[in-house]
Amino acid sequence: MKRFLKLYSIEQKLAFRSCDMLIFGVAMPVGVLILISMIAGNKMAGEGYTYLESSFASLIAVGICAAAFMGIPLIIVDYRDKKILKHFFTTPCSPMWILGSDVLCCAVNAILSAVAVSLVSVVFFGYQMRGSIPGFIGAWFLTMIAMFSIGLLMASLCKTVKAANAVTSLVYFPMLFLSGATIPYELFPEGLQKVASVLPLTQGIKLMKAVSMGIQTDSVWKIVVLLVSITVICSAISIKTFRWE
Repeated sequence: MKRFLKLYSIEQKLAFRSCDMLIFGVAMPVGVLILISMIAGNKMAGEGYTYLESSFASLIAVGICAAAFMGIPLIIVDYRDKKILKHFFTTPCSPMWILGSDVLCCAVNAILSAVAVSLVSVVFFGYQMRGSIPGFIGAWFLTMIAMFSIGLLMASLCKTVKAANAVTSLVYFPMLFLSGATIPYELFPEGLQKVASVLPLTQGIKLMKAVSMGIQTDSVWKIVVLLVSITVICSAISIKTFRWE
């Protein structure tokens, strides 16, 4: 365990030094939150809820999106390309430890993003969650592991860093802008909403929104089943197709 924690601390320091996650996963959602709150925070986005209440869960998901689709795949493929994963077979540390430390590092980054958005929302804009806080944490966690499983699948299938950069860009930006994570879903035309609903992150955001606003519908359990299915399927394929070199 001490070796794993030491490895994790090194990975976390490297992540903070790159600043990419801090910019795209923390600073960006906080910045968008401030803009939305200042421009239309108290305006009604739908029946009975404001743009701030609608945007809260969406912006919480930005950190998950950055960690899952830009963090995990690029880190693992880069380590595979540089033979770092292969070299771990000659050390006392298990090669699985570096994968575990990278996933934990990305999870911590997503947590930092969620905490930053929550603090700014509550302290500066008076946000109050209508639904269950433990329930929201559970919805957030389920969304995170589902998106992380997709990120691990991308890391398993991509053979080179160049391919990983292309695939992560094709997945990350549609997820970021079409899922409602940055632009409020309610502002999309009906046709675009149907397209956006196909994205897994959109379903995760819908789940977190429903829980945070205390909405009880049958679709909540359908989304839970969908996210669990995505996690199981993508994880199984990742394990089957993963290569150390």
